[in-house]
Amino acid sequence: MRFVIVTGMSGAGRSSVMNILEDIGYFCVDNLPVRLIPKLTKIAIEEGSTIDRAALGIDIRNLQGLSEFEGILDEMKANGYRYEIIFLEAEDSVLVKRYKETRRNHPLALQGRVDKAIEAERQELAFIKKRADYILDTSHMLIRDLKKEVDKIFLDNEEYENFFVTILSFGFKYGIPADSDLVFDVRFLPNPFYIPGLKSLTGNDREVYDYVMDSENARIFKSKLYEMIRFLIPNYITEGKNQLVISIGCTGGKHRSVTIANALAKKMKNLPYGINIEHRDIKK
Repeated sequence: MRFVIVTGMSGAGRSSVMNILEDIGYFCVDNLPVRLIPKLTKIAIEEGSTIDRAALGIDIRNLQGLSEFEGILDEMKANGYRYEIIFLEAEDSVLVKRYKETRRNHPLALQGRVDKAIEAERQELAFIKKRADYILDTSHMLIRDLKKEVDKIFLDNEEYENFFVTILSFGFKYGIPADSDLVFDVRFLPNPFYIPGLKSLTGNDREVYDYVMDSENARIFKSKLYEMIRFLIPNYITEGKNQLVISIGCTGGKHRSVTIANALAKKMKNLPYGINIEHRDIKK
């Protein structure tokens, strides 16, 4: 039996994936309490069961059970129950936009801000993402694109290049991100902070981006960094790694690091890997 656990960020497309799997013949159960997962698996694999493909949806609403989830996965593995985890991801700005468009509340937002809820959810689900067999970034996918990717994995059984890259800008004054795999210091580049009219802007603004990238050193650095990353990833995959966090820092995390992170992410879009970009300190 093929048993799939579908999880990920709220608003990233978990329900859509469950619908796609159901359409291709999977027995689907959404939001089953975590403690019941082993029982469902046992029933599905019992002799005489007609279930040969099953998918289980897990999201942040199962928060109370998530603390037990890792132990349950280990127990299932020890008992010989095979499973696959697909993790749905999307950029923060895309998730916020989706919630605003649908006028739905984020499960962790209550009366608070959606962006803070998304940040909290990322932290809660980090351990699941690390164990994922497949990570799909739906930031720029239409439903038909998502269906194509899901069909490729679960219907056509094609080999899936499961590697996910997070490009994270930050400010050294707030500390280096603890989950960094690679850290790069771009404080050698021209600083827009001291230019009138640019101080209040960020690397997401065209004026700041152009100011930084007009520097020859910035263009050379981006090019050499891209070539190094392109060389490293296949070697990381061979080693068994399935995700990479590239942290790029400047002093405050608003101008130079954001610009270079955006430039690198744009350059890497042509690579066959999932790319996510985050700006940790841009609002500080």
